[in-house]
Amino acid sequence: MASFRYAYQKIVDLKSSEKTQAEWQLSSAIGVLQAEELSLAELRTKRTEWESKQHECSNEAVTLSELQLMQHYLEYLDSCIANKLTEVKHAERKVEHNRSNLAERMKDEKVWLKAKEHAGDRFRHVMQIKEQNELDEMATVRFKVSIPS
Repeated sequence: MASFRYAYQKIVDLKSSEKTQAEWQLSSAIGVLQAEELSLAELRTKRTEWESKQHECSNEAVTLSELQLMQHYLEYLDSCIANKLTEVKHAERKVEHNRSNLAERMKDEKVWLKAKEHAGDRFRHVMQIKEQNELDEMATVRFKVSIPS
């Protein structure tokens, strides 16, 4: 029996490769997002610590310049947090883009795999019909040979 060879196998392989690449891109984007979120959390923790230090120092005898310096640092941390929030939002958009790209690639691959499966089914059906015809012909020849003329 002849073996099934799908004419569009290279396209199926390409779609599978594209899906794998999309998975890697999504994984990478998720890693970037997690790093940005961790960095944001660290900045917020640092800001809370410095705010507590400033509050403690305001109750003690500390020079005004030191309090102003702390206030400037807190403002700097606020701007860093605002920038980091922008970066987190950008990373979230990238993750969503990569997620939708992966979904699209998965659909493409599934369509081509389904087409390959249908082609394989049609091939097997044709081969079964050929095989059955050969068996029928053999039976007919045997029947003709077994009947004396």
